[in-house]
Amino acid sequence: MNEQDVLKIFENAGALLTGHFKLSSGLHSDRYLQCALVLQHPRTAETLCAALAGRWKGAGIQTVIGPALGGVIVAHEIARALDARCVFMERQGGQMTLRRNFCIGAGESVLVAEDVVTTGGSVREIIRHLQNLGANVAGVSALVDRSGAKPFGDLTFERLLVLDARQYEPDECPLCQAGVPIDSPGSRRL
Repeated sequence: MNEQDVLKIFENAGALLTGHFKLSSGLHSDRYLQCALVLQHPRTAETLCAALAGRWKGAGIQTVIGPALGGVIVAHEIARALDARCVFMERQGGQMTLRRNFCIGAGESVLVAEDVVTTGGSVREIIRHLQNLGANVAGVSALVDRSGAKPFGDLTFERLLVLDARQYEPDECPLCQAGVPIDSPGSRRL
């Protein structure tokens, strides 16, 4: 599966939106990917995530973890393809944390999964938490990378699609300055 195939799946699902959006990172953008519109179809989710999982075959991944809510389905489907365990982290008091009696053991080989990486902030929080637990963070997988950078340093980062989308700090956003109404589809900071 190549990037054009992945982009076509998002386009066909009506999941690639254009306009003026507030992202969960707080940044503004002219493009938004509504992954839920793609992942609502189990066979499509399975196909995309199996393609990502294939890049980790033989890596000894024991657990796949994702941030709630966006990374849960992606983590689950990658874990299924790798025959690994799946857990997720969620925000409590503004911090990413393991809840629901999930635990990660010291030395456990963990892959972090996400739907879309913009700044990588949530994933970096998870990585720090895992490292504090003594886990072996094998790398990161995402359906879409719109970061335009190496958000996780030297850690291996596998993704199916690199999307070139403009991102703006709110006070520098030309869309705001032009008075274009803003939408927050899925943002945790409304």
